[in-house]
Amino acid sequence: MAEVSTNGIRLHANSSGPDNGPAVVFANSIGTEGRIWDRVIPLLPAGVRAIQYDERGQGRSDVPPAPYSIADHAADLSGLIAGLGLDSAVIVGLSIGGLIAQGLWAAEPARIRGLVLMDTASKIATEEFWNARIAAVENGGMAAVADAVMQRWFTPSFRAEQPAELAVWREMLVNSPPEGYIGSCVAIRDANTEAAARSIGVPTLVMCGAQDLATPPETVSALADIVPGARFAMIDGAGHLPCIETPAMVALHIGGFLKEHGFA
Repeated sequence: MAEVSTNGIRLHANSSGPDNGPAVVFANSIGTEGRIWDRVIPLLPAGVRAIQYDERGQGRSDVPPAPYSIADHAADLSGLIAGLGLDSAVIVGLSIGGLIAQGLWAAEPARIRGLVLMDTASKIATEEFWNARIAAVENGGMAAVADAVMQRWFTPSFRAEQPAELAVWREMLVNSPPEGYIGSCVAIRDANTEAAARSIGVPTLVMCGAQDLATPPETVSALADIVPGARFAMIDGAGHLPCIETPAMVALHIGGFLKEHGFA
């Protein structure tokens, strides 16, 4: 476990694997914590240094006053990389984590060796969608959006067949700080990283759960189309969080990407 101070806040992080191994940083989705990658990381190639962190406003990281921007999150990620004694890393970004990765590329491309962009886009949903989500949380707290979010995160079969595990992830969302969640809703609402995506100059893998309702496959594949040289992979049997529903398949794709490009 580690805490890194950057941009006036503390970020909670967990690093596993050798300190001198190739670094892979995992940036999670809104309303989640770094632990959503717990089942993927043990399946990665030996020798990788895997770093999970809670983004600002989430988990055990600080919750500065809303609103936030993708630039804020990207600066946090840069500070995390530097604070862990690294010059650069492969970034695996899921949902808002993918926007953050693109934002870091726009601001400090030297920080990035390679990219895995999962269930994300250059523009996610509409301004009206995020304004409604913000209003719901402001009026009713996190519980007001929890059931709708579960439907967007997970496939119908997962929700029906694994109610106990579903309850764990629902509780994580409900316990998310409302201020932090709203702050990141604003960041997503106001983000458009298309220019950054079109300029990416490192190896990039784009992945999407085949049943993702939050960032549907056609939206994610459109991102892959504009990233120079990007490869697209569909993850069957998964919704918006393939790292939870199909961790072995996610690890297989990430591991193959790392090996293919000499990152592992």
